[in-house]
Amino acid sequence: MPATALAPEVPPTLVLESNDQAPRLARRFLAERFAEWGIEDNYDGRLVVCELVTNSFKYGAGPIVLRVFRDEHDDRPVVEVWDSGEGRPTAQPEDDDATSGRGLLLMAQLVHDWGVRPLNEGGKITWAKLR
Repeated sequence: MPATALAPEVPPTLVLESNDQAPRLARRFLAERFAEWGIEDNYDGRLVVCELVTNSFKYGAGPIVLRVFRDEHDDRPVVEVWDSGEGRPTAQPEDDDATSGRGLLLMAQLVHDWGVRPLNEGGKITWAKLR
């Protein structure tokens, strides 16, 4: 009997309207995934997903697509946020006089790694791998 390949599991996905409710719904979605995995401390994950979704809401375009899954190589949680905006988020240098712009810099201190990759159809995925 021939062996059959199993299709890779598709992570749960949440599609959010680009509005001020998106970060709250994203935090809840992440907390539910972590609870399913038995991860009790979701504080950093909620901060990270809130920052990425807020950036998509403020600076991106179109609906926001959120995926939260475990990396197949090291089992660390990964957050991916997709939007159709062309701008690429970057961590800004520290500026004690600035009233905003610290989110990605702070987030970078909480995660194992993060980055942005363009989508072929336009837009981008901003991702973060948690510790």
